[in-house]
Amino acid sequence: EEDGEWEAPMIDNPEYKGDWTVKKISNPAYKGVWEAKKIANPEYVDDDELYKFADFGFIGFDLWQVKGGTIFDNVIITDEVAEADKFLAKWKSLSEVEKTKKKEEDDKKAEEAKASAPKDDDKDDDDDEEED
Repeated sequence: EEDGEWEAPMIDNPEYKGDWTVKKISNPAYKGVWEAKKIANPEYVDDDELYKFADFGFIGFDLWQVKGGTIFDNVIITDEVAEADKFLAKWKSLSEVEKTKKKEEDDKKAEEAKASAPKDDDKDDDDDEEED
């Protein structure tokens, strides 16, 4: 291995004719790229307000999640910017309170876990005994 890695020897192939490509065959019946036929519908009426509803009774989320326990709250559906901005301000203040309370709870749990953890004075965790 003093002269480098092994490389396979290159042997010329007398039957090699170049890179393979698909043969093109002429098609006199070719009419261009296929498109679906458009059929006239005399009953069709374009409705710009099709998506508008006077009252949403319910809203549903179809979710796939890896981590369980996810909670969705504070959902707003509106078409008024002022209402959305008002909701955003309310949500930000509530979110800050929730974050501080969560941090306090996490710190409290960490302290409890640290206090209840057994003290291990034996620095050598091996069960091996020295052999003579």
